[in-house]
Amino acid sequence: MFLAIKEMRRARLRFGMLIGAISLLVFLIFFQQSIQNGLITSFIGAIRNQNSPVLVYSTDGQRVLQGSVITPDREALVRGADGVGEVGRIGQGTFTGLPDTPGPDATAGETFDTTLIGYEAGPDGTGLGAPSTLSQGRLPRSDFEAVASAVDERLGFGVGAVIRLLPGDVEITVVGLARDIQLNVTPTLFTTYDTYRTAVRAVNPDAGEPLPNVLAVDPAPGWTADAVVETINGRSPDLDALTRTDAATETPGVAQVQQSFAIVFLLYGLVVPLVTGLFFLIVTFQKAESLTLLRAIGAPARRLVSSLLVQVVVIVCAGIAIGTALYLPVSQQNLGGIALRFEARAVVVWTVLLLVLGVISSLIAVRRVLRIDPILATTGAGVGS
Repeated sequence: MFLAIKEMRRARLRFGMLIGAISLLVFLIFFQQSIQNGLITSFIGAIRNQNSPVLVYSTDGQRVLQGSVITPDREALVRGADGVGEVGRIGQGTFTGLPDTPGPDATAGETFDTTLIGYEAGPDGTGLGAPSTLSQGRLPRSDFEAVASAVDERLGFGVGAVIRLLPGDVEITVVGLARDIQLNVTPTLFTTYDTYRTAVRAVNPDAGEPLPNVLAVDPAPGWTADAVVETINGRSPDLDALTRTDAATETPGVAQVQQSFAIVFLLYGLVVPLVTGLFFLIVTFQKAESLTLLRAIGAPARRLVSSLLVQVVVIVCAGIAIGTALYLPVSQQNLGGIALRFEARAVVVWTVLLLVLGVISSLIAVRRVLRIDPILATTGAGVGS
């Protein structure tokens, strides 16, 4: 330990540059992790964070909320399936939203593509398809009230704001905010099902009565969500029932985003140990003569190896600590319409992974240290090839 720290103090610049490089790479890893999770949440958060245990799509909707249509005969099949308790209709559409007062990140008169999700709300605003939790305000208790995504408050979708949907001029008052309920990375409003139908008819009066896009199902007492999914899907090949978790993760596009980021994380995971291993291998070559001399005067090989491993652990841990410190303030920000979060689990997993990979990558340098022949000190040679 003393030998390792002593050497690091004598070569502050060299070891400091390595710590800086690792810190930057760690920061980029954590930042990319937040972007991935924030992007996916902004894409399917409205599905993941609503309260219905089971969602039933039409098969031809391809598990896209707006692409699915539940006809009356399909609805009857769902309501008649074994294990089905309460059933609620959910409709979803995309409109042009104009806040009455722009937020800090918007300008006067600026409009936004706005997702409207209507669910059958009770007198207190609860109902299948409602946001699971609120961060501010309350659920919609009457028509033309809505819960908005908290990340869109800075665009003018805060509590008390009036959002006018264009065309049609339907006005909806925001009465509550909820975190992570965006859909398709757009400002999202959860409102009553009748408000949704009114908005659809206002945009296209000739469209007739809009049908629900999906059905929200609560299993009957004694039934699990998985069991209800199986019974509903057995009723007709036109029905595609999914648990809440499956409906979110199997939304088209989610898997592709995860695969793309997985490639990036794989590259980052390889760069850190490669940089660390190459650094210590070069250092071992540079101080070959001093290591040989230490072995010649009786320094045990295990002491030199432990000194090297201590340096690896200290440098990787210091790099991770500095990278995490840089990541912490950035993780509290919003990137456009994407809310970033401090990913504590990712920090722990990557810390352990990078530390293990860093130690493994240094084993080549360790092997060269173990091959030192003390007799070479009498010839002036260093570590043998």
